[in-house]
Amino acid sequence: MSERRGKTIQKRRRKQKCGAGRILLTGLLLLAVSGGIWLLQGMHGPEQETEQSDTDLQSVQEAEQNDTDLQPVQAAEHVDADTPSDQKTGRTDTDTSPSQDSGETEMSMVSAEKLLEEEVEAHLADMTTEEKVLQLFMITPEALTGAASVTAAGDRTREAILQYPVGGIIYFAGNLKEPEQVHSMLENTRSYYEEAGFVAPFLGVDEEGGRVARIGGQPAFGVEHIGDMCSIGDRRDAQEARRVGNVIGTYLSELGFSLDFAPVADVLTDPDNQVIGRRSYGTDPELVAELSMETAEGLEEAGIWAVLKHYPGHGATREDSHDGYAYTDKTLEELLEAELIPFRRGIEEGIHFIMAAHISVPSVTGDQVPCALSPYMITDVLRGRMGYDGIVVTDAMNMGAIRQQYSSGEASVLAIQAGVDLILMPADFHSAFEGVLDALEAGTLTEERIDESVRRILRVKLLPQD
Repeated sequence: MSERRGKTIQKRRRKQKCGAGRILLTGLLLLAVSGGIWLLQGMHGPEQETEQSDTDLQSVQEAEQNDTDLQPVQAAEHVDADTPSDQKTGRTDTDTSPSQDSGETEMSMVSAEKLLEEEVEAHLADMTTEEKVLQLFMITPEALTGAASVTAAGDRTREAILQYPVGGIIYFAGNLKEPEQVHSMLENTRSYYEEAGFVAPFLGVDEEGGRVARIGGQPAFGVEHIGDMCSIGDRRDAQEARRVGNVIGTYLSELGFSLDFAPVADVLTDPDNQVIGRRSYGTDPELVAELSMETAEGLEEAGIWAVLKHYPGHGATREDSHDGYAYTDKTLEELLEAELIPFRRGIEEGIHFIMAAHISVPSVTGDQVPCALSPYMITDVLRGRMGYDGIVVTDAMNMGAIRQQYSSGEASVLAIQAGVDLILMPADFHSAFEGVLDALEAGTLTEERIDESVRRILRVKLLPQD
């Protein structure tokens, strides 16, 4: 990584030059939004960053709910289609015709998208191979720093970021003690990336409501305790699904998070399923699709990326992939008629993140390879047949279904070969990172394939944020 350190000052200078482009890009996007177009979902404002002394360690991190089911989609802003055009644009009827407004909006969108792509390419060209590979990892602060437990971000975190500027960091209840502590830790972490000239990381957490609530489950945060999603599904209450997404998104955003590994889009098709259970909105695929997207949009409105999980549907299994091998015997046609409906809805509505589960589908693939490592399930089905071109993140790679069968390096390489973009919590981060670099050197992975995923990640990270 010494080569990367030599580029830090250059990157800082380039970042200043990119600033004007970001301002223009933001202005063009706002102009497009004023024309009534749903544009580039999920704009939320970066927090002002401060510096704080280090206190990097305390209270042992719980591996308890290694339920790192994680996922983000961002807040979509739009103008009500029923609103008169003069209210949308502030113009009178004599200013311009509807066709002129539409043309201006389309031109603004094209210009904004072009600027975004130019900035993505500029960042990509400025990154070393090691930096690109690191963008593909999202790990715990303990894995980043080597500390036993992390509850603050100081000098040790800063030095770790300089050496390993990973694409994202995920936090668990053991890292999260009270509001001021969390806000300071996340703010400092983000500022260390900025100081070094690195693109901001995804700062994520599992916050579904119900039994998976790293923040809401702790009285010290004083936030509304959200019940399980099954109760919302039982009432078929779309308004409540959106409200809880907004409530969760609001307190996560205020604390400094940018991504939530929620909502659960699993259809509970096996009544004996325990790993999902009441985390699911229910047994009706269309209802689950509607409610999960309402929650995702609620999160986005509050400035938090949402992640639909767990593709292709963990509600059809009896086993728990946290513990080991888990599978469903359903065919692809059967999955398309039930479990895949919520993911198809998310794709149609522009979801930015989908989490791939570690369940196997032998009746589809003809083998026992977990979906997160399966080229057929990720590239052929999710990307090809279903048309998804957003970020695919794995479920936690330290789970039994992966850890018991693969080394961290092997699993990471297989995931990237399958078409995954973001590798979550490998059991051994350093081995996983080195494994990908070794695969590049050996030619089993290409830099073009790495660039493909980095572009997807940068497109989300560089979206102008209100």
